[in-house]
Amino acid sequence: MISVINKMIMRDLTKTLSAVLSVLVVIIVSRKFLRVLDQVIEGQIASDTLFVILSLKMLIACVTFLPAATFMAVLMVLGRMYRDQEMAAISSAGGGIWTIYRAVFLVLVPLSLFATSLSLTISPWAESQIEARTHHDQESADLRGLVAGKFSEYSHGDIVFYVENIDDHKQLHHVFVQHRQADSVAIINAESGKLMDLEDGQYMVLKNGERVQGKAGELNYAIERFDDYAVRIDTKVSPLIIAKQATSFVELWQSGTSIDAAEIQRRFAVPLGILLLGFIAVPLAELSPRGGIYGNMLVGFLIYFSYGNLLSISQNWVLKQTIPPWIGLMSVNFLLILIGSFLLAKFYGWRWLALQLLAKK
Repeated sequence: MISVINKMIMRDLTKTLSAVLSVLVVIIVSRKFLRVLDQVIEGQIASDTLFVILSLKMLIACVTFLPAATFMAVLMVLGRMYRDQEMAAISSAGGGIWTIYRAVFLVLVPLSLFATSLSLTISPWAESQIEARTHHDQESADLRGLVAGKFSEYSHGDIVFYVENIDDHKQLHHVFVQHRQADSVAIINAESGKLMDLEDGQYMVLKNGERVQGKAGELNYAIERFDDYAVRIDTKVSPLIIAKQATSFVELWQSGTSIDAAEIQRRFAVPLGILLLGFIAVPLAELSPRGGIYGNMLVGFLIYFSYGNLLSISQNWVLKQTIPPWIGLMSVNFLLILIGSFLLAKFYGWRWLALQLLAKK
């Protein structure tokens, strides 16, 4: 049964974890929002795709920063309890380090199982959706960046548009077009125009205008007036390249290449990081009487950033086939277990740790 102490720690840890993760995700996604917004302004991404991409990026950021948020949340909750002498009260009531571990891991174990599903399936799906939507928008981006009062090049520079005004109904007014062809140039002026998707492509349909065509440097020009005139915009066609972050776990597992093994290692690092960083955070949160709530937070940051850098190094070694994949996956995680055991022994003594391990057997 879950005791009152367990419920108290679990409730505080869940609230703090949610707050820390929300802050981290907002900070990271807000920076990505500016980059995506630049692509929308340039016409590379449709405006209606902006919030879909940002929502998917928030999901990916939640998965990526879940170990860091868990580590910080455990340090903050237990650090506050040491500062407020709640740990002393728990100890006087017969509760020891395993009481704290039980409460913490009642939250972290289900969270790590959920994070496994997110890291192996949901996050790659989100990455693939972002790539597919971005690729689709970039293929049809020719006329999306058309802005009133600005010259815009399309179809690899063969067409230049200038629009004096664009109304709320996407109707173009006072349109200028320079259309380069094989051996001549056409200059078109029209009172109005509209973008239309026809069966064989995308067109700019112009109304009530004049078209002048000829070769630069010669006096032989053809001048004609028209009621309707259509200019075709070539669509960009490029293959969709799926990155490893967007590849399904089944494909990675069946591949057996070093780059796929490194990607599998990166995905499993999320649930393992939640458990092992939580294991370290419990003894690390014990503060001296003069320490504040964030007394060991600096040490925690150093441990986490070292852990992240070592993970990147081990993944590069797996990618270069310097070490086998199983060593790359277990080496850094085994190091965290050693650090956690060292912290337990530091606060409670090596003899106590040995007796506790023998008692567990």
